[in-house]
Amino acid sequence: MWGRTHCSEDSTGKFSCLTGDCGSGKIECSGSGAAPPATLADFFDVSLVDGYNLPVLVSPQGGSGQNCSSTGCVVDLNGACPSDLKVVSDAGEGVACKSACEAFRQPQYCSSSYSLAFKNACPRAYSYAYDDKTSTFTCSSADYTITFCPTPSTR
Repeated sequence: MWGRTHCSEDSTGKFSCLTGDCGSGKIECSGSGAAPPATLADFFDVSLVDGYNLPVLVSPQGGSGQNCSSTGCVVDLNGACPSDLKVVSDAGEGVACKSACEAFRQPQYCSSSYSLAFKNACPRAYSYAYDDKTSTFTCSSADYTITFCPTPSTR
């Protein structure tokens, strides 16, 4: 699950979004995934591996498990995004931050200082592939509340 931002419909009725677009041309994504950069809520974790476009919080309701607590990335990373990773709108506003792995398409950037900056800002979110130790959460028999753009006081 992911959020899309800066969406519009053109004169032919084609729907598209500047961030998190799924390529369907419609409001419904029809099983298509998000085009990076997009913050992903996947299973019971939040991933920045494909980049970041907005804050997301996943909170289990009920359930039990060793690590049955809220997770996500509740800070706005767009303002602090390095210029070589920044996605800007037509108005020049920073609207998303690509992952270095996606931006440079070189494996040495996939777990670099760029991903560590994501990890420092959002320590409970996946920031690079195999970032399991601090980013994997398990909670049996729970329902989940997913909040896009939570207020800073949301836990």
